[in-house]
Amino acid sequence: MAISRAQLVKELEPGLNALFGLEYKRYDNQHAEIYVTESSDRAFEEEVMLSGFANADVKAEGAGINYDQAQETYTARYTMETIALAFAITEEAIEDNLYDRLASRYTKALARSMSNAKEVKGANPLINGLPQTATFLAGDGVALFSTAHTTISGTNVSNTLATQADLNETSLEQALIDIAAFTDERGLRIAAKGTKMIVPSGNQFNAERLLKSQGRTQTADNDINAINSMGMIPQGYRVNNYLTDADSWYIITDVPNGMKMFQRTPLTTAMEGDFDTGNVRYKARERYVFGVSDYRGIFGVQGV
Repeated sequence: MAISRAQLVKELEPGLNALFGLEYKRYDNQHAEIYVTESSDRAFEEEVMLSGFANADVKAEGAGINYDQAQETYTARYTMETIALAFAITEEAIEDNLYDRLASRYTKALARSMSNAKEVKGANPLINGLPQTATFLAGDGVALFSTAHTTISGTNVSNTLATQADLNETSLEQALIDIAAFTDERGLRIAAKGTKMIVPSGNQFNAERLLKSQGRTQTADNDINAINSMGMIPQGYRVNNYLTDADSWYIITDVPNGMKMFQRTPLTTAMEGDFDTGNVRYKARERYVFGVSDYRGIFGVQGV
């Protein structure tokens, strides 16, 4: 339905001093701190997890060598979504407006809506992958953050704490220890470490103290802050204002092919007039998808 003069009655009155409500600042590109962006020219993308070989065995003198087999383990599928929004303005509303070009003002609002949609979608895997929700699944069919990511070796990989905990020195140290204990699909240790922390705005003060204090936090002991002095999270922390669990926290690891965003079609805008009604229509459209290939690329905790 087109925006008509009925919705813009005050804008048509002489003496109007100001219009407000569309000039708020916005949080832009916070998803870029979580995801690696790749381009796509398909309706969907698939990435396949491969297993390597098991631990090498001792070969007895004169005995035959053991042979092992590599195989595919699971497939992460990214199905593109189309995100779009439009509005229309009646011919009469455009003619009678006295103060500003309606199109210019409302196309800014359109851009704001498209940007907000991307940030919300970018936060959803982190929100819905936590144990309390567990609706966003990794390619292995298990919740993104789980203690039970099964491998073909028969062992489990955990990218969340065994007992959920708020962000503090003890829980953060344990998360970094767990990351260092990651194994591959055949149970071999991999050299993984945390690189960056992602927190909601409600946890930013804890993150600031934990990562930047020279001494230990919340204790009278005169000890150094081991996390800080060892440079355990070298890229520091970033705030994501679209995370809805105020005490959740996440660590991006250096494991490749973790959190990914595939961009199918960049943001495009268009406008056209309708011959019959005279209305002018404006639209914005974009295609992309957020997801994860290797769940070892991120460690998430929901807090308590």
